[in-house]
Amino acid sequence: MTEKLLNFRAEGPASAPPLLLGPSLGTSYALWDEVAPELSITHRVIRWDLPGHGGSAPGLIGPGATVGDLADLVLALADSLGIDRFAYAGVSLGGAVGLHLALHHPERVPSLAVICSSAHFNGSKPWEERAARVRAEGLDWLAENADSRWFTPGFTVPRLVADQRTADPAAYAACCDALAAFDLRERLAGITARTLVIAGREDPATPPAHLREIADAVAGAALVEIPGSSHLAPAQCPEAVLTALRAHLDGGARRGMAVRREVLGDEHVDRAQARQTAFTARYQDFISRYAWGEIWTDPTLSRRERSMVTLTALIAHGHYDELAMHVRAARRNGLTAEEIGAVLLQSAVYCGVPAANSAFAVAQRVLEEESDA
Repeated sequence: MTEKLLNFRAEGPASAPPLLLGPSLGTSYALWDEVAPELSITHRVIRWDLPGHGGSAPGLIGPGATVGDLADLVLALADSLGIDRFAYAGVSLGGAVGLHLALHHPERVPSLAVICSSAHFNGSKPWEERAARVRAEGLDWLAENADSRWFTPGFTVPRLVADQRTADPAAYAACCDALAAFDLRERLAGITARTLVIAGREDPATPPAHLREIADAVAGAALVEIPGSSHLAPAQCPEAVLTALRAHLDGGARRGMAVRREVLGDEHVDRAQARQTAFTARYQDFISRYAWGEIWTDPTLSRRERSMVTLTALIAHGHYDELAMHVRAARRNGLTAEEIGAVLLQSAVYCGVPAANSAFAVAQRVLEEESDA
C-alpha cells in the first residue's frame, strides 16, 4: 500500500456495485467489522482508514486540515481502484466526508448514508482545545473515556478502544482541525444524492437532532433512529444498521425497475418477470439494479440520447431481437420515426450496410405494428 493513499480493505465481488465505508475519528475500518461482510454479498465494499489511524500513514494530512482534504483522499483512493461512481456510508467524521463528497462531487456519489454524524460539530472551540491537548499529551486520556463517548453504559469494543489509543496524535489532531472548521448547514439543500440518515438515540456526540437537521434539509432524505445506540452504531447495533442500509441500497433495484417499466413498458417487463427462475433471479436483479438503476438513471444523458446510443450498439453487435424492443423504447423516450431512421442511417456508415439493412427491416416492422395498433 503506497503511503500516498489511504489504507483500505476491499470485500465482495469486483463486478458488484461499489460501496465506500468511512470511519469515525479515533477508530479504524474495524468499526465496520460486523456490517461490511454482510454488505459485501451484494456490493464491492471498500472501507478505509483515516490518516494516522489503522494502516493509513499519518503524513497524509497536517495541521489545519479540512474535511475537504479528507474527501480528496477518498476520491484519490477510489480513482486508484478504478471506481468512478460509488455509494457511500460514513460514521461521524466519515459521515461529514460523505456530506462533502455528495455536495461537491454529486456526479460521483449517487447514494449517501450519514450515520451518527452532523452538518456541524458544535463549533470550533471544543475541537481546537482537544487538538491542542492531543498535541501536548497524546491520546491515552481520550482512550480512557472512549467507552463513555462511544457506547451506552456496559458496552465496549476493545479493538476500537485500542484504535483510539494507538492512533497517531498529530494526525488525530489534524482531524480535529477538520471537524472544527466543518459547517455545511447552509448548503445541505444542495445535496441531490439519495440520502439515508441514521441516528443513535443515545448518542451524546451527535444527538438525533443533528441528524434530523440533515434529513429535513436534504430533499427526499430518510431518517432512521436506533434505540439503545450511542455514537458508534455499526459496532453497537450492527443488525439495525444493516437493515437500514440494505433497504437504502436496494433502492437502486426498486428505482431501476420503475425506470425499466417506463422505458420498456409493463407488458415486456411482466413477461420477463414471469419467465424468471431461481437460476435467472440474480441476473434479473443485476439488470434492474445496475443497467436500469445506475446507468439509465444517470442524468448525464437524457433518455432520448440513451436510446440513440443503445440502438447503435445493438445494431453493431447484431442483437436484432433486442433491437425491436429498443425501437419501441425509443418511441416511448420521445424519438420520432424519422429520428430512429437517422440513427439507423448513421449506423450504416459506422456499423456496416448489412447490419443497417437488417436493422431497418426490424425497425420498419415495429413501427408498422405501432401504426396498426
